[in-house]
Amino acid sequence: MDLLQKISDSLVTLKEKKPLVHHITNYVTVNDCANITLAIGASPVMADDIGEVEEMVSFASALVLNIGTLNSRSIESMVAVGKKARAKGIPVVFDPVGVGATALRTATAKRIIREVGPTVIRGNMSEIKIIAGLDADIKGVDSVADEADGAQVAGNLAQRVDCVVAITGQQDIIAQGERLCRIDNGHAIMSQVTGTGCMATSLIACYCGATDDWFSGAAAGVMTMGLAGELARQSLKPGEGIGTFRMRLFDAVWAMTPEAVRKGGRIIHE
Repeated sequence: MDLLQKISDSLVTLKEKKPLVHHITNYVTVNDCANITLAIGASPVMADDIGEVEEMVSFASALVLNIGTLNSRSIESMVAVGKKARAKGIPVVFDPVGVGATALRTATAKRIIREVGPTVIRGNMSEIKIIAGLDADIKGVDSVADEADGAQVAGNLAQRVDCVVAITGQQDIIAQGERLCRIDNGHAIMSQVTGTGCMATSLIACYCGATDDWFSGAAAGVMTMGLAGELARQSLKPGEGIGTFRMRLFDAVWAMTPEAVRKGGRIIHE
């Protein structure tokens, strides 16, 4: 089946199944991640205490682990809940926010990959290069790495770690095994709103909670976010800026249809 058609079909399935997506994410974007999950038609839960995370994830269809605001308590919860999810066959979507910025972030990301074994890793180019063991510059949690060799980096890491790798940037890259595609949706204004990457990770988890094809689930989440960004930007009137854009972004995800995906989605197969 054509990937674009598969993504549009997955949107229908997602809205029918309304998967529960368990998040341990960062406190800067936690509300946005919950609302974007609701907007696409899934159900969020934000539980991070080690006393309940394993029980909570047992009811979930997907798990998000996001290291944007780390602390020693949340690290142990992430590892414990990640192991529980994988043991139960629940997909784990890992967002290594700012990996490489500090030793703690880098060590935590490596531990989660080693001990949990994420189903999908989504990051910007700098984050993915650092996880792959390559030299890359990072500015706080922002990417400043060259994106020219992104397909090779994503493909190599996906094969080495045995997962789906999604690199989001000017042009998005999704890789798993021999499968690789680029997604050419999105708008530069998205980089001016905190949390668009985190929200893309949540959308990936929503789709992965409704399908057993993690590659198409990752592509669906990334495309939905990019296409919603385009539609939100197109709706802005003179004098409206990033505040209105952020609100319209949620509206665009909420209003996303299979027809809009087939019409506006831009996939480049390789």
